[in-house]
Amino acid sequence: MRARFLVPTIYIIFLLLPIYWLLNMSFKTTNEILGGFTLWPHSFTLDNYKIIFTNPSWYNGYIASLEYVIINTILSVTVALPAAYAFSRFRFAGRRALMLQFLVINMFPIVLLIIPLFVLMRSLGLIDTFIGIIAGHSTFAIPFAIWMLTSYMNSIPREIDDAAFIDGASRLQAIRLVLLPLVMPGLVTTGIYIFVTSWNEYLFAMMLSGETVRTVTVALQHFIGEFTVQWGLLTAGGTLIAIPVTILFLIVQRRLVSGLTTGAVKA
Repeated sequence: MRARFLVPTIYIIFLLLPIYWLLNMSFKTTNEILGGFTLWPHSFTLDNYKIIFTNPSWYNGYIASLEYVIINTILSVTVALPAAYAFSRFRFAGRRALMLQFLVINMFPIVLLIIPLFVLMRSLGLIDTFIGIIAGHSTFAIPFAIWMLTSYMNSIPREIDDAAFIDGASRLQAIRLVLLPLVMPGLVTTGIYIFVTSWNEYLFAMMLSGETVRTVTVALQHFIGEFTVQWGLLTAGGTLIAIPVTILFLIVQRRLVSGLTTGAVKA
């Protein structure tokens, strides 16, 4: 009986060890970090976090990242929802070709598209601007959101829409009052994915940002010098970066589970 839990236990320890290592080093002094790995800090300190919070570059990058990620997530989901409804419920010329393009966009490595996107943003004067970073990441976030939500809406029977129309609801009312509650689990899942990928995104932020707009991932890079690495600040910053994503999962986990069983069509 106990043997069957051995492999999952080892796997969980393997997953949690890097997180513990990150937290462990963030509370150590520089001398203790350079002295080698220990299971816990012998000289517990909060100096790394104090230095980060008093660093204007880091603090401004953290706030800027939260703002642009939240706006990008809301924008992507808002644009994708009506588009996904149209692709799911209507048949029109070029529908399959457009859906294929949405999939192909996400198949290309970002590094292949960042140069032409950088040239385009520079010609539009959007380099080192808030709008430029949001527009750059939306290039991939919106097609992915449309693809995901279209697949989810296809799993919802059309009889639900017809029943709403028979009861006198308009199409907008049917979407808002009937379809939206049923598609909410897919909407939340898509929003979480966009939030996480936008928050952790580095390449777009590095290429499209500068001195005016700098995200937290780019600000974290400044703790890595040419000859030295500020491990205490680096691990403290990594811990702070993980906090918003962790809080998000704790908030929406019940919605993800309970929403999967919401709504049904009786035979």
